[in-house]
Amino acid sequence: MTALYSLTKFRHCGGHPSAARRRLDPGRHSTGVRERGFTLLEVMIATILLSLGLLTLAFAVGHSVLLVQSAQQDTVARQKARETIESVTTTLNTQNLSFDSICPLSGGASCIFVEGFTPLYQAGADGIFGTLDDAAAGLQTVPVPGPDGLLSDGVSVPLTAFQRKVVITTIAANLKQVTVTIRYATAGGYVRDVTLTTYVSPYT
Repeated sequence: MTALYSLTKFRHCGGHPSAARRRLDPGRHSTGVRERGFTLLEVMIATILLSLGLLTLAFAVGHSVLLVQSAQQDTVARQKARETIESVTTTLNTQNLSFDSICPLSGGASCIFVEGFTPLYQAGADGIFGTLDDAAAGLQTVPVPGPDGLLSDGVSVPLTAFQRKVVITTIAANLKQVTVTIRYATAGGYVRDVTLTTYVSPYT
C-alpha cells in the first residue's frame, strides 16, 4: 500500500520517477549555457592585433637606437666644430698665424682656408683645421672601446660620415668672422649641420 502511494505521488509530480528526483535534488540542475570555443574569425583578429603590437614595439626600439646614435654624432660634431675654432684662435694668439692669412684660398696667395665642405681631416703641419695641408694628414678618428668596454684594447674609427666647412667673412679691417659648420649623415639617412661662429682680430 505504501509503494502504491509513492508511485502515485511521483506521477503527480511529473509523470516519471526520474523527473521527480531531478526536482527533489537541488544539486542536479542545468545552467542553460552552451560551452563553445573560439571561432576562426576571432583567432584571426587576435593574431592581427598581436602582430600590430609587436611591430609597434619593434619600431619604438629601433627609433630609440637611432636617437641614441644621432645624439652621439651630434656630440662629436660639436666637439669638432669647437676644435676647429680653437685651432684658429690659438694659432693666431701664439703668432704662428698672421691675421691676413685668415681668408679663403680665393682671397689671395696668403690665404689658407679651403672653401666648401671637405672631409673631416686631421690638422696639417700648420696645426689648423680646415686648411689646404689637412688632406695629407688623413681623416680624424674617434676611439671605440673594445669588447671589455676599455679604450686600451679598442679601435679608432674614421669619421667618414662627417664633413667640415670654414667660412671667413671680413667684417672690418681688423675684424673677421669665422663660421665653422660640421655636417654629418645619420643612420636614418638624414643630414644635419652643427654651426659655431667666433670673431677674431689681430689684437686677440
